[in-house]
Amino acid sequence: MKLIRCREVGLIGTVGGLARPKEVEEEPERSEVVDDHALMAMVACGQALAFEELTKRHLRSMVAVAQRILGSAAEADEVAQEAFLRLWKQAFKWDADGAASVKTWLSRVTTNLCLDRLRQRRTVPLEEAGEVEDLSRGVMDHLSQQDRKKLVQEMLERLPERQRVAVILSYFEEMSCRDVAGVMDLTQGAVESLLVRARKSLRESARATGLVWGEDL
Repeated sequence: MKLIRCREVGLIGTVGGLARPKEVEEEPERSEVVDDHALMAMVACGQALAFEELTKRHLRSMVAVAQRILGSAAEADEVAQEAFLRLWKQAFKWDADGAASVKTWLSRVTTNLCLDRLRQRRTVPLEEAGEVEDLSRGVMDHLSQQDRKKLVQEMLERLPERQRVAVILSYFEEMSCRDVAGVMDLTQGAVESLLVRARKSLRESARATGLVWGEDL
């Protein structure tokens, strides 16, 4: 494995197992616009401000992905932190010439961590999960935005794992089918098939409440 050389950065020990830079002035200026690949190279050399910048760019998105998959804000925070810890530790392996973006890599790690947690939970067969509560149009007109988000989350949680992930990455994170395929380690055709089945299920769930998926929710 080819390791990133960091001759320009003198590392002095570790903090919690993570290398830290010797000179603060060697870290990137906050005002500079540096792409993610360059920031990863800096993180590989122990530059904390580069790591901070990547966190600023991508942490909120990873927390959102994790929360939609898991349905838990507390667990989502834990998963996102673990994903960024892995980024710090594995930055020296980063291939700047590779096809994956940093966001795609983080999404893959975050998704896999979420799926690991889901598999550790006690699963309930879909047929035993019950029906989505039937809500009349009049009631729905008075639901708050928060209530609508909760209803959408409940519908997402009723989808099979892979369908849920495909929907979250494609619709909520607005990732291309190609990027979703990269995150999920599937072909684009397989992702498209997952999305077709997921949309059908979501339309049926929405119809049970008197709504139209994609319009009311």
